Amino acid sequence: MAMNRKPRLAFLIAAHVLLIVVVAVVLYPVMLVCKKAFEPGRDFALSASPIPTDVTLDHFHDLFDKRGGHGELLFLRHAFNSIIVALATTVFGVAISCTAAYALSRFRFPGRKAGLTTFLVVQMFPATLLLLPLYVILNKIGLLNSITGLVLVYSTTAIPFCVWTLKGYFDSLPRELEEAARIDGASTWMIFRRIMLPLARPGLAVTALFSFMTAWNEFIMADTFMTDESKYTLPVLINSSVGAFSADYGLFAAGAVITSVPVMIAFYVLQKYLVGGLTAGAVKG
Repeated sequence: MAMNRKPRLAFLIAAHVLLIVVVAVVLYPVMLVCKKAFEPGRDFALSASPIPTDVTLDHFHDLFDKRGGHGELLFLRHAFNSIIVALATTVFGVAISCTAAYALSRFRFPGRKAGLTTFLVVQMFPATLLLLPLYVILNKIGLLNSITGLVLVYSTTAIPFCVWTLKGYFDSLPRELEEAARIDGASTWMIFRRIMLPLARPGLAVTALFSFMTAWNEFIMADTFMTDESKYTLPVLINSSVGAFSADYGLFAAGAVITSVPVMIAFYVLQKYLVGGLTAGAVKG
């Protein structure tokens, strides 16, 4: 037995050391950004150490104190825009995705397979390929340079992935629950609202988090469709600190650190649902 335990112990130690090295490699760029956020100066230091030699909060002060043409605090204004866009995209995307996914999972109707295939094909195209047609459509319907238009665009780009994720989760839920509810006289809407949705909370958490991150972190569409500075989102504000002729990487790093905080909070709050929501659709129950 002692001979068998030694190879197993050596394997566990080697696996943990490998995991520590991988985590360190992944986190190293993040640590460099955090270092620059708290280190004085506009440029990145030549040192490869992730620990700052001097600590300052000047970059955060400059970020929060930056004002627009009308004297408003740009960071607070753009943070408010990002929150509104991200929350609206999450609510709208989850509402549409869960109803569509449940219908595609439980009902058989003409065009079902074609619709699923279309959702999958749409995901193959990069978002930049859709910029021109989306710009023309928003301009035609009068939603260009509008928060509503941006929410509409973000929701439509997130829905295909969300529908596929939720469909896989609904497929894993036992149909016997629905059959028992129908015997008791429950309608399809009541079954969906009172039985299926509560059981699908892990899948809904993954969908909501994806929709939120899509809207919160996206830059290209917000920069393209928004021409009014007061309607920019946080990624557009952060990008403005790095231009073609001047770059304030300290301000950029401070903005990146602040912008990542809501996403980390969302991950922490929803962490107990994430693993189940991502893996439940892999094996049908």
